[in-house]
Amino acid sequence: MATAEITVRGAGIFGLSIAWACHRRGARVQVIDPAGPGAGSSGGLVGALAPHVPENWNPKKAFQLDSLLMAGGFWAEVEATGGISAGYGRLGRLQPISDDRALELAHARRETAAELWQDNAIWEVRPATDFAAWCPPSPTGMVIHDTLSARMHPRRACAALVAALRAGGIEVEGDGRDEGQVVHATGYQGLLDLNALSPRLVGTGVKGQAALLAYDAGDVPQLYADGLHIIPHADGTLAIGSTSEREFLHPDEPDAQLDQVISRAIAAMPQLAGAKVLERWAGVRPRARTRAPMLGEYPGRDGHFIANGGFKIGFGMAPKVAEVMADLLLDGNDTIPEGFRVSDNF
Repeated sequence: MATAEITVRGAGIFGLSIAWACHRRGARVQVIDPAGPGAGSSGGLVGALAPHVPENWNPKKAFQLDSLLMAGGFWAEVEATGGISAGYGRLGRLQPISDDRALELAHARRETAAELWQDNAIWEVRPATDFAAWCPPSPTGMVIHDTLSARMHPRRACAALVAALRAGGIEVEGDGRDEGQVVHATGYQGLLDLNALSPRLVGTGVKGQAALLAYDAGDVPQLYADGLHIIPHADGTLAIGSTSEREFLHPDEPDAQLDQVISRAIAAMPQLAGAKVLERWAGVRPRARTRAPMLGEYPGRDGHFIANGGFKIGFGMAPKVAEVMADLLLDGNDTIPEGFRVSDNF
């Protein structure tokens, strides 16, 4: 193989997506991850590609909107190239409305969504009865229904990207030397390395636990109820998650907190009772100080770059992150928005 123009260290969702975007533009790319693809938090189960509320607009929300709208084409091309599906489907989301104040806010956000999302998606308030049995209980009898939210299976998404890269002659290697420009998409451990360079905390990890059930809900909206994501996957399984634990002793071990998550999900959707638990999962998600993705030049290391901090929205942000990083690496075009820069976290 010819010397790589781009070396990507880290084969989670950011690293694989950036490698794919650079490869599509004709760059010679290598991907290195000693743990293999999707080994960290990107190998999870939930896959809720859901927008922030459409109000108090800022660069982070605008970036997320662009990325969510790009996702359909992004994943369709990945699947067509590699032959493996990420399980992507833009099927929307339902959220129960708890009280009159929340109902008033939901109606107001319908107007701001129309302004900010324009004709790309809708945010509407509808009777829960419109969705029959596939709807969590709502104290007001009303739910928020948006058509921007999508689902995908994180683990399958990583496999889909690996297959697409392989079709182009690129394998994820366990070891190798840096060649060309280097992108560090190394997740939680990468944030810990960056903390050593700063007098204040640059980022940290937040443990999440999730479960996968044998329950085929069909092509229905995802649910967000009692602080939980309930995601019907395309393969006939259903994911529930997740916890947000800032303190933990065992980063990749599920515990009794996951039992509580499952119980809360069943309380919201009793039809899940009795469904077999296929898998219990735990992992640590990288949370940058700003809570936005952290993109740009690596401090003090010429020719090295960072793509980290996806936290809970990394899969939804990945198509746009990949585009922006490919612009920077291949064209020298810096379109990183305010709040996303590495320097914003130092």
